[in-house]
Amino acid sequence: MTLRKEYIRGAKREILGSVTTGYSGGTSSIVRDEHNEITGRTSEQFNTVRDAHGNLVSINSSDPGLLIGHKK
Repeated sequence: MTLRKEYIRGAKREILGSVTTGYSGGTSSIVRDEHNEITGRTSEQFNTVRDAHGNLVSINSSDPGLLIGHKK
C-alpha cells in the first residue's frame, strides 16, 4: 500500500489544500488546508465525508473536494 499526496491549486497556482490517499480501514483520504492542518477525512467504505471535528459533511459522497476551500 502506498500513500499518495495530491495538491489542489487555485486559478493563480496557489495551494488551496492537499489530499492524501491510500489509507487502509475506514479512512480513505485525509484532506489538509493550505497551512497543512487537517480539514477532514473521507471514507469510501461508508461513502461519507467528515470535517476536522468529526461532524458529517456528506452521507452520500466520499468526495474530498467538499472540504477544499471550506472556511472555518
